[in-house]
Amino acid sequence: MIHYTLFENKTSDQWVTFVHGAGGSSSIWFKQIREFQKHFNVLVLDLRGHGDSKKTGFSKKYTFKSIALDVLEVIDHLKIQSSHFVGISLGTIVIRQLAEIHPNRVKSMVMGGAILKMNFRSQILMRVGNLFKYMLPYLVLYRLFAFIIMPKKNHKQSRLLFINEAKKLYQKEFIKWFKLTAEINPVLRWFRQVELNIPTLYIMGEEDYMFLPSVRKVVEAHYKSAKLFVIAQCGHVVNVEQARVFNDQTIAFLKQLK
Repeated sequence: MIHYTLFENKTSDQWVTFVHGAGGSSSIWFKQIREFQKHFNVLVLDLRGHGDSKKTGFSKKYTFKSIALDVLEVIDHLKIQSSHFVGISLGTIVIRQLAEIHPNRVKSMVMGGAILKMNFRSQILMRVGNLFKYMLPYLVLYRLFAFIIMPKKNHKQSRLLFINEAKKLYQKEFIKWFKLTAEINPVLRWFRQVELNIPTLYIMGEEDYMFLPSVRKVVEAHYKSAKLFVIAQCGHVVNVEQARVFNDQTIAFLKQLK
């Protein structure tokens, strides 16, 4: 089972589960936990190969479905019937995959820095990564990706955070996760086409030039269930770069669902 940590609120029966992105860990939610625990029970996870889940062996092939089922195993173990889910970057794909498999377990989805389509630049990034993933140390590639996705001066904190978290990965884990890119296009195409009847809030940075345009289009198409909030002067990792705005918008969204 992947590693998890609970922060309980004795006055609430609502759960919020946080899912980080590739190369991160549960520690990237350090600006959220205290605020969210005031209103909800909080569950943070380390996805396979990340954080304290490095100590657990996973023999199965890495797929978005198997990673989503890792999350389901934890909430089953904790006897959580349903939870709100908050994700960042690639973690939003994991949440959407879980909602696809077991929509009754997902009360709502908050998608920060959501990935719904790989644009031309991101496609080139994936090809470069696939070409050099066995030749270059993974941190060289990760730094390159971080600078391309988060290039501005005000993105520096979140960029450095993710690079420092990625240092804790192993090369073989990076390669396993990078191989997921082979299935990402058909998975995302399906997500864009199919609207689930689950309340969804997308929180995107105004400067998230690689992923914001496709999210705008999907929200327009999925108008029955989805809303979009764009944070000014903010890049990809919205929960770190603009934590207060992210927290306020997310908590308000979750509380009005109650």
